[in-house]
Amino acid sequence: MTAVFDPGAAAGRATTAILDDTLHGTARGIVVDSPPGAGKSTLVVRAALELASAGRPLMVVAQTNAQVDDLVVRLAEKDPGLPVGRLHSNDSDPYDKVLDGLANVRKSAKAADLAGLDIVISTAAKWAHVKNVEPWGHAIVDEAYQMRSDALLAVAGLFERALFVGDPGQLDPFSIVGADQWAGLSYDPSASAVSTLLAHNPELPQHRLPVSWRLPASAAPLVSDAFYPYTPFRSGTDHGDRRLSFGVASDGSAPDRVLDEAAESGWGLLELPARHTPRTDPEAVRAVALVVRRLLDRGGAATSERSPEPAAVTADRVAVGTAHRDQAAAVRAALAELGVTGVAVDTANRLQGREFDVTVVLHPLSGRPDATAFHLETGRLCVLASRHRHACIVVCREGVSDLLDEHPSTEPVQLGVTVKFPDGWEANHAVLAHLAEHRVRWAP
Repeated sequence: MTAVFDPGAAAGRATTAILDDTLHGTARGIVVDSPPGAGKSTLVVRAALELASAGRPLMVVAQTNAQVDDLVVRLAEKDPGLPVGRLHSNDSDPYDKVLDGLANVRKSAKAADLAGLDIVISTAAKWAHVKNVEPWGHAIVDEAYQMRSDALLAVAGLFERALFVGDPGQLDPFSIVGADQWAGLSYDPSASAVSTLLAHNPELPQHRLPVSWRLPASAAPLVSDAFYPYTPFRSGTDHGDRRLSFGVASDGSAPDRVLDEAAESGWGLLELPARHTPRTDPEAVRAVALVVRRLLDRGGAATSERSPEPAAVTADRVAVGTAHRDQAAAVRAALAELGVTGVAVDTANRLQGREFDVTVVLHPLSGRPDATAFHLETGRLCVLASRHRHACIVVCREGVSDLLDEHPSTEPVQLGVTVKFPDGWEANHAVLAHLAEHRVRWAP
């Protein structure tokens, strides 16, 4: 008899092992790999609270001000009496004003003003300027795979032990300068903090969260196989636990048919005729906007473990993902023409870490004459394909599979550089093969 997989129990066992290593282990670092929607922020907050309650001063390092403010709010919600320090920059608007309403949060641009507090949180960039302070016993580094190794080096002297939590499948750290001269070296400053850490300390304990609570059962197998072949995960829900329905019947148009397909199967591909186009392909942009407009017009409603009664899929629960900022701007303009407001429209980089009921994606390779390293980056497609709780609809021109076959990787092979697996070529083929089963062709 096959044992039934209990996602809650599996996640609980993983969390217990991580917290045990964090509180009672002797290693200077612990690495936790987390797939999309696995409760990474929940783990960070829980570990922070456990360390604080054990009387161990803690610094938390996040990568953006939005992430820092979100963690501060989460900690305040969990323990309103816990003193938390928000170390911020000297900018005119350095933090979310919602923090002003939290009595237990002390804010300052100087680390010395926050000395003695149980937890102090800031960005890696701000921590890098902190000098002449007593080192913290513990640190938690959130989104550690998005942190460059030079940023880790800049803060490493501030703590004695650290818990590194991040998603290995997301976008690599961003660098505005070329780093080819360091490629393959163990101290490559453009590499992620985790990869450099493990290159020098392969014996460090490594854990992974085994369950995604965001991705539905229709999405987790594809995202796991395509982007996390060595660290597979499962969905926390089963087929039938979530349902997307519409109050208004289909009008038979391609946008409506792809919405129905996505509601039924979790995936939809709206395929336009093959053509080389400008990056802001007007037909594809309008198709994306029409899908969103019809989703809202038809009164989409979502049923899930969170809401047994159908909850309206409002504009704030919908996102559009693109590869480039000019594409996002074009989609915003097209949505405005159709009277749609409140939908999150942004690049993969900016949608990273966020969650929605339904996402509409303009495929990074749609209409392109070539397949560059930027458009093939595995993390970009992974982010775009893993933001949704119910359904993901991809708008793309026909011919991307042929484009991939015509453009095998031409990146130079560099000695000492770990080959990224799966590569973008393979991941794109895997996703396209799956989407082909949910294709609706449209020649507008």
